[in-house]
Amino acid sequence: MKQYLELCQRIVDEGVWVTNERTGKRCLTVINADLEYDVAGNQFPLITTRKSFWKAAIAEFLGYIRGYDNAADFRKLGAKTWDANANLNQAWLANPHRRGADDMGRVYGVQGRRWAKPDGGFVDQLRKIVDNLSRGIDDRGEIMSFYNPGEFHMGCLRPCMHTHNFSLLGDTLYLTSYQRSCDVPLGLNFNQVQVFTFLALMAQITGHKPGVAYHKIVNAHIYEDQLPLMRDVQLKRKPFPAPQLEINPDIKSLEDLETWVTMDDFKVHNYQHHEAIQYPFSV
Repeated sequence: MKQYLELCQRIVDEGVWVTNERTGKRCLTVINADLEYDVAGNQFPLITTRKSFWKAAIAEFLGYIRGYDNAADFRKLGAKTWDANANLNQAWLANPHRRGADDMGRVYGVQGRRWAKPDGGFVDQLRKIVDNLSRGIDDRGEIMSFYNPGEFHMGCLRPCMHTHNFSLLGDTLYLTSYQRSCDVPLGLNFNQVQVFTFLALMAQITGHKPGVAYHKIVNAHIYEDQLPLMRDVQLKRKPFPAPQLEINPDIKSLEDLETWVTMDDFKVHNYQHHEAIQYPFSV
């Protein structure tokens, strides 16, 4: 919470106004933010100065792991986060690559599990990482990237958090995640939860101890219609101690994550929080 609140205060104090072309709104913006999450100590980075709906964040990332490309599949897991971008984004609705209602196109998990090769085949980036780490191998390229400029026109949204880089030191696994753009009031807590959970899951299924998850954000911003709520409400609240995340120990493989795992396999303990804040969402 300390580093989250410090980033929010930094944006309020030092941010520069930038107009966002996609949304038509202004954003108070800073460049470069580095966050760290203690996965080894299970200090789950769930925001306590407002109620945060962590299940949707984990459900969304589970959909990425499975390579989902349809908002309906995300909804079945418990995440409605792709409904708007799949069905209300006017540029995507007019895109000839869109295949109908709820279609997201070739975004996020699709790239992570089925990166298209020029010869017509696909690369399963995540499978390679899991196989290597399970054998104790770190070739300095244990990287999963969702950022494929050659297929931006075939998806409803460019990835914001675009690359996850795993590193193995002895029997301890680390993760460095890179994010090009971050809606701090709404998106960051989702992203924090996902980075933390991804490292915890990957350590569990590859047989390693989790270490620290490093989260680098390039463009961190607060939209102009979010600023009063952040400045005058959330930043005035006193944070509570970090909760803990419990993951079902029966999850032992990538195949488990692809098939039977649901939100019932995740629990959060000791989560104290202030009332929810309804921040505006920009499509």
